[in-house]
Amino acid sequence: MTPSVSNAAAVDLRVESAQDVLERVEHALHVRLDQKTVVRKRRSIGARTDRQSWVRIERRGLDRIGTQGWNGTECAAALDGIAKPAWCAAIAWRDGSAAAMWRADETSLLPGAPIGSSVLATDPNPPESWWQALNASLGALAAQHTSRVATPDTVLITQSVVTEAIQVAFGGGFDTTVGRWVPAHADLNWANVSGPEFCLFDWEDWGNAPLGLDSASLWASSLAVPALADRVRQERHSDLESRDGKLMTLFAFSKFAGADAHPEDPRVGPARCEATRIVSELQAR
Repeated sequence: MTPSVSNAAAVDLRVESAQDVLERVEHALHVRLDQKTVVRKRRSIGARTDRQSWVRIERRGLDRIGTQGWNGTECAAALDGIAKPAWCAAIAWRDGSAAAMWRADETSLLPGAPIGSSVLATDPNPPESWWQALNASLGALAAQHTSRVATPDTVLITQSVVTEAIQVAFGGGFDTTVGRWVPAHADLNWANVSGPEFCLFDWEDWGNAPLGLDSASLWASSLAVPALADRVRQERHSDLESRDGKLMTLFAFSKFAGADAHPEDPRVGPARCEATRIVSELQAR
């Protein structure tokens, strides 16, 4: 069966038909997907199954898969001490008509609903237990060992990628060399965590990354809500105020607060203000 979505580039699964893909996944995993629960994103589709599990289906171009593959959710099953869904099974196949692959991972259900979109407009006010679980999970993750390298936004993170992103957005005049690399989720934002009980999901891009990437990513996605941003900064202070954490903050901000920033993005002003402070501190070293 050939998937109906065939173009390897610029595919948006929010609007493209993928019914034959869903049927293939159902047949391979021996499940029925609840069509009423289907969640479509640009490059993934998720749905609840008839055996009380969740299936996430992603399409990715071959140029975005790399040598380590893209079985991040499966590999994350070996991580200890982290609040995350349990991995059950998977299927992957080559798109019959494009330079792309499909992968479906079945996991346990979340203990609660996703908190929101990647960027929040209102404070979700997570309970104290949520923050405790966040800190415990990120601490446990950073203590693990892996040969995987993180792929935020499906791009393998390297020193050169970090340096270029920072310098293009905020200029040079300071050393951008990362000192410490640790395992990171690499896509930590409010769309990938549940509440009121904390759970971190969508592990397809995790791997080694500069210290502070996850903390900086969550802070960046919180900037439109000052009280929430302050709480993230307070909880993740150790990461964010380290030298590597400051570099990762600039890296996270570079994605939306550079020269081509959207003028109506409420994060841009706070991000540029913080970036000016951080650049000054790094230049003074």
